[in-house]
Amino acid sequence: MALSGLARAVPAQNPPGTAQFRWGRAGAVSALILVALLAVAGCRNSGSARQGRAGGAAVAVRTTNVLRMPIQRQIDLAGTLLSPDQARVSAEASGVVRRVVVEIGAEVRVGAPLVEIETRELTLALERAEAALRQTRASLGMHGGKLDGDEMPPSDEQIASVKTAIANRDDAKAAYERARTLNDRGITSSEMLLSAETRFKVAEANYQSALDSVRGTKALLQDRKASYELARKQLADAVVRAPITGVVSERPVQVGEYIAARTPVATLVQMDPLKLRTGVQERHAGIVQPGQPVQFRVEAFGDRVFTGKVAYVSPALDQTMRTFTVEALVENPDRLLKPGFFAKGVILTRLDKDVMAVPDAAVSTLAGVNSVYVIKEGAVTQQTVSLGVRQGDLWEITEGLTGDEVLATSRLNELATGVRVRVLKPGESELAPATGAGGGQGGRQGGARRGSGGGRRGEGAGAARGGAAPPGRGTP
Repeated sequence: MALSGLARAVPAQNPPGTAQFRWGRAGAVSALILVALLAVAGCRNSGSARQGRAGGAAVAVRTTNVLRMPIQRQIDLAGTLLSPDQARVSAEASGVVRRVVVEIGAEVRVGAPLVEIETRELTLALERAEAALRQTRASLGMHGGKLDGDEMPPSDEQIASVKTAIANRDDAKAAYERARTLNDRGITSSEMLLSAETRFKVAEANYQSALDSVRGTKALLQDRKASYELARKQLADAVVRAPITGVVSERPVQVGEYIAARTPVATLVQMDPLKLRTGVQERHAGIVQPGQPVQFRVEAFGDRVFTGKVAYVSPALDQTMRTFTVEALVENPDRLLKPGFFAKGVILTRLDKDVMAVPDAAVSTLAGVNSVYVIKEGAVTQQTVSLGVRQGDLWEITEGLTGDEVLATSRLNELATGVRVRVLKPGESELAPATGAGGGQGGRQGGARRGSGGGRRGEGAGAARGGAAPPGRGTP
C-alpha cells in the first residue's frame, strides 16, 4: 500500500517525462519484486519444515495396534405400519337399526355384537317359512321331528296317496282278469271286458300320477326347508357380529336409521400383531430373508426402539422404484403402535465377529481421502485406507491394512512419510522432553489426541500454531 501510494504521489510532483518520474516508477517496481521473492522463500521454508523433521528431533506420538471388533450388518428401512387383517363389516339383513353396541376405539372379540336391527318383520318371515315347511312335511307323512334336522322323507310306496293308487290299480287289474276269463267262457259280453280293461288302465295312470306328485312334493320339501333356514339366518343376522378380533376404527350407522342389506356398519382393524411394510433396494435382494430381526422407531415415541421379524419377502421387483417389498410382523400387545404410523429403522442381516478396525483418532481425512500413519522402525509411512461403517469410536477398515500394523493416534498433522517418531510411554506427556532419539514400536495406548498433540482436526498444539487441519469425518 505504501509503495503504491508513493508511485501515485511521484507523478503529482513531477510531470511525466522527467528523470524523477522515471526513477519513482522504477523504485516501486523493484520494491514489488523484492516482496514477491521474500514470499516465495517463505513458502519454500514452510514446505520443507515437515520434511526437515526426518533428520531432526523425533515427534512424540501415541500409538495403537489395529483392533478387531464385531459388526452387525444392517439395511436401512423406512415404511408404514399396517393392520394385517382389516374387516369392513356389513349388515346381511335389512331393517331399522335398534341398537349400536360399540363406539370408535372399542376392542372387540370374534362374535361380539356390533349393531342390532329390528326383528319384527324377520320374525314373521320365519314363522311363515316354518308353516309352509310343516305343511309339506305333513303331505309326505312326516310328523314330529326337528324342522332343521336331517330327517329323510319316507319311500314313495309308504306315502298314503301312493298306497291308495296302488290299491286301486290292483283292484282294477283283478276285475279285468276276471272279466277276461268270463268272456273267454262266453258268460259275459265283450262290452263288460272292455269296461274292465278301461278301469284298469285308468288305475295304472293314477298310480303313476301319484308317484309323480309325491316326488314333486319331496322336491318342494327341500325348497321349503331352504326357505326356512334362510329365514332363520336372516333373523340371526339382525345382530351384526365381529368377524375378527380387533379395534373399531369406523362406525357410520346411527340408531333409528334404516339400512339395506350389505350396508357397512363398522370397520375393524387388527392391532396385534401389526405389519411393517417397506421397500428394499434391489442390491440387497440376496441378503434379506424371512426371520431376520427388525428394529425401528416411530415419531410418537421418540427414541424408543420397537422390534419385529421379517415375515414375507416379495419375489418380484418394482420396476419403477427398483425396490422389492418386505413385510415384517411386529408384536403389539400394549397397543402402543397404530396402523398408519411411519417407521424408520434397520433390518439386521448378519454379524461379522472379526473385523479390522482402528480408532477415529488414527484416521486422517484430506480432500475425501482417508489415510493412517503406520509406524515401523521409528519412522512413519502414510497409508491410504478404505473405511466401512463406524461403530462408536472405531472405524471398520475394508482395504489398506493387513492387521498387524502399529498406528499413530496423536499429532497427525505433524506426520508425513519418513518422519521420525518417538512412541510415548503410558502416562507420559507429549510435552515431556525426549529421552532418546529412537522411535520404536509402541503397543496400543489409551487416550485421545484431542487437546494435546494437534490432531488432524486442528486441535491442541496444532491449533495453537495456527495450522489449518483437514475437516473431521462424520458418521456415515
